[in-house]
Amino acid sequence: MNTITRVACLACIFLITLSFITAKKTPRILVFSKTKGYHHASIPAGIAAVQKLGAENNFMVDTTTDASFFTRKHLKKYAAVIFLNTTGDVLNEEQQTSFQKYIHSGKGFLGVHAATDTEYDWPWYNELVGAYFKSHPKQQDAVLNITDPVHSTVSHLPAKWKRFDEWYNFKNIQNGLHVVMTIDEKSYTGGENGDVHPMAWYHEFDGGRAFYTALGHTDESYKDPLFLKHLLEGIIYAMTK
Repeated sequence: MNTITRVACLACIFLITLSFITAKKTPRILVFSKTKGYHHASIPAGIAAVQKLGAENNFMVDTTTDASFFTRKHLKKYAAVIFLNTTGDVLNEEQQTSFQKYIHSGKGFLGVHAATDTEYDWPWYNELVGAYFKSHPKQQDAVLNITDPVHSTVSHLPAKWKRFDEWYNFKNIQNGLHVVMTIDEKSYTGGENGDVHPMAWYHEFDGGRAFYTALGHTDESYKDPLFLKHLLEGIIYAMTK
């Protein structure tokens, strides 16, 4: 082997090794959007938005509606799992157990909008996501109040943020949630949670981390820079140990 060939081979080995190391260091997330109830038309827009955020912020994004992905072996590659407008009973008992062990291992969860309209018969999931969907009025403008302005998921937002979306009422709201955003029920019609009506929150749970935002019903949400930054910071929180 001559010198030029030897140098070329060493360069190829170096580049392959470097790409392998980079891939190992780049976090990967799973976007899960299976529905067994109402199917949000904005799911494709949400998936595309998360993929774009990944490309721009150095994390890889896999997407699926296939619950068979929820095995211990498969989930271990992901830093976080996003339930993007999931609805209904989307995991069987074996898949639920795998997901619980995944969170217990120190990994993260992010729920978007209808993630609270999911797995009503699974108490552990209620604790993880933080609440269950109860009802919603018609889509309309409302004012959101930022209750923790130093938290990364909302620090970029105005203290009072007026926007259009579908506003959830909740039941089975869990204790110990760190609420970063509430909605002013006087600013719209149909609120049912009173003066402290949470819209986004985070908490450490069962060894892992969870962030939830009730925003994200409309296609337009996934083109809104303020919402996208909110979503990105939620993903970063969920990915970070």
